[in-house]
Amino acid sequence: MNITTLTLLVLTPFLVWRIYSRLRTAMARQRSIVSRHWTGLGVFAAMVLVPASELFRRLPMLGWLALGCAAGVAYGVWAFRHTRLEQTEEGYYFTPPARLGIVIAMLFTARILYIGFEMYANQGGTTPTPRFTDSLLTMLAVGVTGGYFGTISAGLALWRYRIRQAIGR
Repeated sequence: MNITTLTLLVLTPFLVWRIYSRLRTAMARQRSIVSRHWTGLGVFAAMVLVPASELFRRLPMLGWLALGCAAGVAYGVWAFRHTRLEQTEEGYYFTPPARLGIVIAMLFTARILYIGFEMYANQGGTTPTPRFTDSLLTMLAVGVTGGYFGTISAGLALWRYRIRQAIGR
């Protein structure tokens, strides 16, 4: 084992801890900003559609991506029902279920870290580095993450749209 491998092994728990603490603050009570909800919906839709565009010739992998997306949407609908929505004099706020969002985000983070380690381990070897869309676990993780956070963003945008319609603006 060389010094780079040891450094990587030592720094990985620190990286995971930093990601977790960052996610923890992101899953707290937040001000509802409509443009962020629409941006989130667009980003997470693209997160699913970009790999899907590469997978049209490989239907089994496209199926795994679609299965992950369907599971993420179902999980997102369930989580949105547990999201606390608030209308106050200061503005509109929401509090997503922290544990649910952190589980999904850490699943995706773990998969990305695994891909990074795999690329590091294969560098300089004779084995070609696999593409991002070659693993069914990666496609499941991308689908679940995109479906979940896209559904939450869509639900928040719809909530704000309904409020605007009720006010009459």
